[in-house]
Parts: sequence; C-alpha cells; structure tokens
Amino acid sequence: MARAKDPKVRSQLLDRAAQMLRTRQPVTLRSLVADTGVSTMAVYTYFGGMDGLWKALRQEGFTRLAVRLAAVSMSADPVRDLAALGAAYVSNALENPDLYRVMFDADFELEDAAAADESLHCLVRAVERAKESGRFREDVDPLELATQSWTVGHGLASLVATGPLPREALSNGVPVLTALYISAGDGPDRCHRSVEDGWRPGTRANPPS
Repeated sequence: MARAKDPKVRSQLLDRAAQMLRTRQPVTLRSLVADTGVSTMAVYTYFGGMDGLWKALRQEGFTRLAVRLAAVSMSADPVRDLAALGAAYVSNALENPDLYRVMFDADFELEDAAAADESLHCLVRAVERAKESGRFREDVDPLELATQSWTVGHGLASLVATGPLPREALSNGVPVLTALYISAGDGPDRCHRSVEDGWRPGTRANPPS
C-alpha cells in the first residue's frame, strides 16, 4: 500500500522554493531539498517533477490571495469594499513577494485557472453592488472597471514589492482609485471618503501590530 502524502512536506517544499527565489538562489532539484530532510524523490512524489512544482508554486500564490480577499469584511459601502479588496491584493503581494513574482509567470500553466479568475470576480461583484446602489452609472461595465482597479493595485504592488518605490508610495492608490470611481459616476467627496476608508488600513506604511 502506498504511503499517504504528507501535506506538510508539500508545503515545506513550496516554502523552500519561494524562499530561494526571494534570496535569488538557483532552484534545482538538489538545491531545493538540501537541508530539508526530504529526498529528491519527494519532488516527484508531490509534484511530478520540477515543472509540477513551479505550477503548484504559481497556484499557491493565487490560493493565498484568495484567502486574503475572502477575509475582507463586506460593508454597506460597495465603493469602500472595492478599495479594500484592492488594498488586500497589495498587502498580499507585499507579504508574499516571492510567490507574487511567480503568480504571473505564464511559462507554467496554473493547476486551477478558475481559482485564479475568482480573484478578479471578487472585484466584479463589488462593482456590480456599486451599480445596484446607484454609486456607479448603469452603463459602467463591471468587468472593465474591475480590471482597471486590479491594474492600479497590481502596478503599485509591483513597484513596491519588486521595484524601486518605498511602501509609502502606496498612498497614491487613494487619489488614483478615487479618480477612477468618480469617472464611473460616484460623487467626489463621498468617493474619496469611501476609498480612503477601504484603502489605507490595509496598505499603510506601518500597519498596527
């Protein structure tokens, strides 16, 4: 009888690969298992080889993002919630910069592409709520506006997590998202309050302990 797979070993290998990426170490079959207490065969047992490990690592990035987005508490203010989802996206990228890089490596297919799509759908649903509440115009395309919102978050996350900007630059998300949502029909003052309320707690330079 085959031994049951230990999820801890799978997680250990994924964390090890992510750590090596973060410290810019070459990730090979042997270097991956060095000092882990598991053999090279474990990579085949749990992932079917190195290509499988890269696929799983990319998927892990979206899995952690989904958990972070699901933890965002929805309120009676859909514009605030839309900004909060964007802030959660950015925070996840900053907390998992190694996985964040791999998430968008199209050289390896995702194990579950639908799970990755759900990240965008969370934003789409928030836009739909904003339309239903009268905050956004009826002619606003939820997918288009959600994609634009994601673009703002992704750009800031990339520049701070993997680029030259300090974390304080995340504050730029407030005026950019506010302008975007005003263009979708929201009132300027109300929009700014909503975006500020949703964005700042999750992306401030020094989060509270």
